[in-house]
Amino acid sequence: MTQHNLIPDSKLPALGTTIFSQMSALAQQHNAINLSQGFPDFNGPDYLQQRLAYHVSQGANQYAPMTGALPLREAIAEKTAELYDYRPDVEREITVTAGATEALYAAITALVRPGDEVICFDPSYDSYAPAVELSGGVLKRIALQPPTFRVDWSAFGALLSEKTRLVILNTPHNPSATVWRREDYAALWQAIAGLPVYVLSDEVYEHICFDPAGHASVLAHPELRQRAIAVSSFGKTFHMTGWKVGYCIAPAAISAEVRKVHQYLTFSVNTPAQLAIADMLRHQPEHYRELPAFYQARRDQLIAALQHSRFRILPCEGTYFLLVDYSAISDLDDVSFCQWLTKEAGVAAIPLSVFCADPFPHKLIRLCFAKQQATLDAAAERLCQL
Repeated sequence: MTQHNLIPDSKLPALGTTIFSQMSALAQQHNAINLSQGFPDFNGPDYLQQRLAYHVSQGANQYAPMTGALPLREAIAEKTAELYDYRPDVEREITVTAGATEALYAAITALVRPGDEVICFDPSYDSYAPAVELSGGVLKRIALQPPTFRVDWSAFGALLSEKTRLVILNTPHNPSATVWRREDYAALWQAIAGLPVYVLSDEVYEHICFDPAGHASVLAHPELRQRAIAVSSFGKTFHMTGWKVGYCIAPAAISAEVRKVHQYLTFSVNTPAQLAIADMLRHQPEHYRELPAFYQARRDQLIAALQHSRFRILPCEGTYFLLVDYSAISDLDDVSFCQWLTKEAGVAAIPLSVFCADPFPHKLIRLCFAKQQATLDAAAERLCQL
């Protein structure tokens, strides 16, 4: 009897190991300071950790409801009402997910059909394109140009067609560290008001916005929120990325479709973590209220430490990332430069071109400043020697 080794045809043949995993592995190999992957090197709030232990000890260790633990959904509704003057329905419009990435995947899978066109803005987070492709959609990209990375609304309008089904936006924006403003939402609404187009708003850095006007959410736009899914992440807010707890808010009819996908991806999310986060939101809301100042101090520290380097620093309006231009240091492309930087200078960063489908000729790299002050100072000292 002949045995056959079955090798499946890949649904995503162009994908390999992500640049984030590659750079972190290279950093470890060369004992470099890792400013590449977007996670803190410090712990989350003591109170949050204590509440997790409490709920575990009290037996909250079985499945949570598919839509999320009720205390957490209630706390999300209260926070949303405080920040955006809109209170979503606890039962029908809030869904807790296994991190924001699951929410993004479930939303795209629920809304996109084969042949549908999806518009996103490059540079863009790397999970969007595979989800669209797996759903049979066609991704249409609009390139945002440095240093401002603002949307060209005439180009956006020209890209709309009868096949357009979904627009994906991200603010505060990873990796450009720019933010949308209320006039951007007004322009988006003007463009799609008469079309059957949904909006997926990736707002995982909603509490890390340095704009004096604060974070502009799609939920604060009365018309857009009727056809939008807003996604956020507690991992970013509470420095606990490994907990993988996120959520999405959408009108009841859209949420119902997202939940159909969610229930067969993860069904439900870590119960004691949900209850601990609910306690944190209710009893220590000052944490998320003070988060912009917390991260702005780290941003300013890194910028000050790099003032005497040969890097040109781009504006940073949100997220915990800083873009720098290395053209005065090297002629290498950004991927090669990041590899060289890790091996020779001992600092790991992320190249901007990996966030783009089309060639990205700019010499820009992304540094993560969600780090302890000593980590940032040590990294800056090495970078200033180049």
